[in-house]
Amino acid sequence: MKKIRIVIVFLVAGILMLPGACAGVPSGSPVDSLINQLIRHDKFMGSIAILDKGEITYARACGYADIERQIPSGTETIYRIGSVTKMFTATMVYQLFGEKKLTPEMKLSVWFPQLPDANEITLEQMLLHRSGLWSVTSDPGYLEWNVAPKTQTEILEMIQQHPPLFAPGTESRYSNSNYILLGYILEDATGKSYQENLKERILDKAGLVRTSYGGTTDPSRGESYSYRYEDGAWAKENETHMSIPHGAGAMVSTPSELVRFIEALFSHKLISEPLLAGMTTVEGDFGKGIFPMTFEDMKGFGHTGGIDGFSSVLLTFPEKELSIAICSNGLSYSQNEILKGVLSLYLGMPYEIPGFKVAGVPAEKLKSYEGVYAAEDFPLKLTIRYDGQQLTGQGTGQAAFPLEASSEQEFRFDQAGIRITFTEPGKMQLKQGGLDLTFTREEPE
Repeated sequence: MKKIRIVIVFLVAGILMLPGACAGVPSGSPVDSLINQLIRHDKFMGSIAILDKGEITYARACGYADIERQIPSGTETIYRIGSVTKMFTATMVYQLFGEKKLTPEMKLSVWFPQLPDANEITLEQMLLHRSGLWSVTSDPGYLEWNVAPKTQTEILEMIQQHPPLFAPGTESRYSNSNYILLGYILEDATGKSYQENLKERILDKAGLVRTSYGGTTDPSRGESYSYRYEDGAWAKENETHMSIPHGAGAMVSTPSELVRFIEALFSHKLISEPLLAGMTTVEGDFGKGIFPMTFEDMKGFGHTGGIDGFSSVLLTFPEKELSIAICSNGLSYSQNEILKGVLSLYLGMPYEIPGFKVAGVPAEKLKSYEGVYAAEDFPLKLTIRYDGQQLTGQGTGQAAFPLEASSEQEFRFDQAGIRITFTEPGKMQLKQGGLDLTFTREEPE
């Protein structure tokens, strides 16, 4: 089976999680068998919506918007959507292209001449992540200062301090700074705030009432907190201050409204057919706020998002008139695997519900796998350790992640879809998304 092209390499992102109410329609869908299993094993809290030929044919929510107050999630619960915001920002930029208020060739220096290479970077290159601008979320201390507000001046100063990563247009590298700046430019070009533009240009036209530029989470407004799963429990995540991600990731929405948005986009209610063709054209590694994705023989377009403990994905298959959105506020399983499972079950394709069995492995066996492993032509090494209870893996420069045993030789990290098999002494095979690598243990010096 072809893989959906969403790959997260070595991603690591006490309140007890109770089973919680699950809301939604219709009942008895094959998709429910997967969702029930995910909930049973504390793998997923969130909401799913499927739009099929103009109708919401599946909508379900599970878990809690607020665990402490025991507020269950519903199909109208509002989630932070992270980088799915970029699709909205790109749509509004393309609207301004159509209105001749902006052009793809305009230079960043029109607005921010102080930034590196501003005289050479075009709006199109920013949309494509081909500007070479350093991403503010790459700052080593980001998770320490992201909870406090930042002014536009402060964000610009941070970007200005870092040299270009490459000459504009010569490479592709995902950078949130591109879309933060595009959000600022949108406001300057229209004389209106991002939220005002969003309402007038998208929300009112698509009939969306639970989508907006986010702020501090307020469960009384139907908004959800986010959580991480650690040591057998869900713990509340800190909140990024929405002044920071801006046009790159500051929006909130629901799965049902996200699929309505992407339907409006691809039915040319928001931008014309020629503009949509430009927006969905890929150059280098990325599209312009929206990326090509495939499932089996189906060609689609969409974007994923992640912020705090929230994960999201929005995907449409125009030829099938089929769209799906998943928003999670608690995830200890691969979002990509959930997406593949939901689509397979909904479309009646063969699919095996994951068992999540944890095998008992003797300590001596686990200790025998310890070491630093490297793969040919792969930039990261992987350190395997036994912490007294289980194996952990740690990629170069990244946080350690737990490995659950499926058997004495097979281990997994469900949140990132990582599967590791120790095939013979000193060797292991790692699979994740489209990756299939053989690692060899290095000999101690």
